[in-house]
Amino acid sequence: MSIDDTVTFKDTIRVRDCCLCLHVQRAARSLARLFDDALRPHGLTNGQFSLLMSLNRPEPPQMRAVADLLAMDRTTLTAALKPLERQGLLVVAVDPADRRGRRLSLTDAGRAKLAAAMPVWEKTHAEIEALLPEGDPERLRRDLLALS
Repeated sequence: MSIDDTVTFKDTIRVRDCCLCLHVQRAARSLARLFDDALRPHGLTNGQFSLLMSLNRPEPPQMRAVADLLAMDRTTLTAALKPLERQGLLVVAVDPADRRGRRLSLTDAGRAKLAAAMPVWEKTHAEIEALLPEGDPERLRRDLLALS
């Protein structure tokens, strides 16, 4: 490697200041901590809340649909389901239309857990939206959706 191929400190500063990936990761970690703290009294992490909420549908979704919604691979989703299933918050059942697949459903305890946590999510979400400098959470959602 020649001296001309080195990455300079100026490059480091440019990446620090401009890298969308870095800024989104930092924001995601910060938001995750805020929601984890808020949801902790309900025995949930932000990821568990999102997972349970993704099951709150008229019909039990297939694992693939939930994994796609949460941008997870199926192995990671399966691992995330296990503690919630052990707590009795959801059920994993064979898909009657395709016995190789699985359908996921909330139990009554899972619905009750979501109902108890929902006001905390709403309050925390409103507080975070109020922190946005231009006060336009819809723009941020559109921008993030465009990147996802």
